[in-house]
Amino acid sequence: MFGGLDNITKIPELQKRILFTFALLAVYRIGAHIPTPGIDTAALAAFFEQARGSLLGLFDMFAGGALSTLSVFALGIMPYISASIILQLLTVAVPHLEKLSKEGDAGRRKITQYTRYGTVLLSIIQGFGISVGLESMAGPSGLSVVMEPGWAFRFMSVMTLAAGTSFLMWLGETITEKGIGNGISLIIFAGIVCTLPAAVVNTTRLLWTGEMGIFFVIILFVFMLAVVGFIVFVESGQRRIPVQYAKRVVGRKMYGGQTTHLPLKVNTAGVIPPIFASSIIMFPATIANFVSHPWMNMVAEYLMPGRLFYELLYVAFIVFFCYFYTAVTFNPVDVADNMKKHGGFIPGIRPGKKTAEHIDWVLTRITFGGAMYVSAVCVLPSILISNFHVPFYFGGTALLIVVGVALDTAGQIETHLLTRQYDGFMKKGKLARRR
Repeated sequence: MFGGLDNITKIPELQKRILFTFALLAVYRIGAHIPTPGIDTAALAAFFEQARGSLLGLFDMFAGGALSTLSVFALGIMPYISASIILQLLTVAVPHLEKLSKEGDAGRRKITQYTRYGTVLLSIIQGFGISVGLESMAGPSGLSVVMEPGWAFRFMSVMTLAAGTSFLMWLGETITEKGIGNGISLIIFAGIVCTLPAAVVNTTRLLWTGEMGIFFVIILFVFMLAVVGFIVFVESGQRRIPVQYAKRVVGRKMYGGQTTHLPLKVNTAGVIPPIFASSIIMFPATIANFVSHPWMNMVAEYLMPGRLFYELLYVAFIVFFCYFYTAVTFNPVDVADNMKKHGGFIPGIRPGKKTAEHIDWVLTRITFGGAMYVSAVCVLPSILISNFHVPFYFGGTALLIVVGVALDTAGQIETHLLTRQYDGFMKKGKLARRR
């Protein structure tokens, strides 16, 4: 691995991309500490201290702690993800959007433009709900969170939060275009990772005060390593379908005749399903937590992590998005047609329709296993917090995103190295074997 790090310094373009990515992520972390005007940050922090372990605490973790201080980035990148979900669902149902999705780069740019408009609209709706809810909130000492309630505060908060989300959307797209890729995922990654030092400090404090035993901490640490290793193992897992290419003569040269394989990942959708599922559940749950109404309070109570209804709804959304996102990004019919055009076939399977059906059958089976794996990892925090009283969110969506984004980013760096005939980022292990 250190050899791969040395190779990074030999490619000026890759160095610039990495430094540019770190610079934009630093801008994001600076903005996460700029509070929205008109807020008593001490009273708000005390309120979130009471909400630790609830859905608000999980949302604050995704926002990198920006929600507990109601910074300009308090909404995070979730409105953009929600708008992307809505547009992808509408692409299947609305003929105009389906036509745009098949028009290449021009159509994708138009859909991206619609996604940006949807992001701003959702940010305004969420910002208004949060601003109204904040006016009725107070800290444990009875101090109001909002210093001067009214429409002036609401308007200022909505504009600030919507502008912050729009800026984050631009940051993510810029990192994807000019950085090392995965801009939106890296922003979520940075927001989660920045909370880890506080979790380590809190665990150390509990250890020194005797609230947690040293034996329990050792078991927890070993368990963490095991979960991370399990995630890396499954994320690198593939189902390889053998493909044979027939020999063909072009001029004086003979092509084909080799045997290769079609790799199908166990978790084709990656970290997208838990992000989408969290985004959908957080949207009504966040509004419900800030609006004081009996019916909304009931919604907030049912959508609290650890509750059976929340876990069932979360798992159902994850399974749905595993299949949906896989269907959107991987088309067995197109793969079968391309194989047929180049003289490829799966041994024992007829080219064309039968090949597409076979690939779809295999993909459906492994996607079910991937969905069960993602669901199991994502309900892990509720089990640890409710049954073992772990004082922070470990595992689940956060860990899956951290490990998944880290693997994808390492893959992006490795691609830059290999295209310039340098050794890969990892000389041993799954990343190097993908060549």
